[in-house]
Amino acid sequence: MLFQDRKDAGARLAQALEIFSNQDVVVFALPRGGVVLGAEIAKKLDAPLDLVLTKKIGHPLNPEYAICAIAEEGEPICNQRELANVDPTWFLKEIERTRAELERRRVEYLGEAEPVDVEGKVAIIVDDGIATGFTMMAAIKELEKRGARQIVVAIPVTPADTAQRLISMGVELVSLKIDKNYLGAVGAYYGNFRQVTDAEVISLLKKSR
Repeated sequence: MLFQDRKDAGARLAQALEIFSNQDVVVFALPRGGVVLGAEIAKKLDAPLDLVLTKKIGHPLNPEYAICAIAEEGEPICNQRELANVDPTWFLKEIERTRAELERRRVEYLGEAEPVDVEGKVAIIVDDGIATGFTMMAAIKELEKRGARQIVVAIPVTPADTAQRLISMGVELVSLKIDKNYLGAVGAYYGNFRQVTDAEVISLLKKSR
C-alpha cells in the first residue's frame, strides 16, 4: 500500500505539482475516482476544476473487452488490430452512442456549466490510477483539440510501459511511482479504495466552483 485513500494520493500529487502554482492552469479530472484527487490538486494550485469525460468502447462480441476509448470531441484511441475486424457501420454508430452518453454524464455532473476554456493554458489531467492508458490517451487528444498549451498527466502510480506510451505522446508525466512490476489493480496501492458515488462527484465539483 502506498496511499491511505484517494484524498491522501491527491494531496501528495498536489505537492509534486506545486511547480505549476504560478501558471495558468486548469485541472481536469476523470470521473469518478479522479475527481477526489483533482479537488485536492485544484485547491492546492488555486486552479479551476473541470471534467474530461472518456469512455471505453467494447468489442461487439465481448463488450467487456475494450478495443477503443473516446472523449467528448477528440478522436478515438483504438487497438487498430481489433478495429480492423469489426463492422465499420457498427463502429460509427457506437461512437455516436458513446458520445451521447458522455454528454449525458456532463449534464448530470455539471448541469448547464460550460467547459472551462483551456486554450493557451496548462491542462493537468488527473486520475486515481491507470492500466493500459486508453482512456487517458483519449483525454490527452481531447485537450489537445481544445488548444491546451501544455498537457500534464498526474497519476499516483503508473505501470512502466504505460508511462512510456504517455511520454511518447509529448505530455509531461507526474507520477509518484512508476512501477516496473505493476500489481495489476489500482486498488492494490490504496488502503481504502471504495467506489466514489455520483453524488460525491457532484458535491466536489460544486465545492470547487
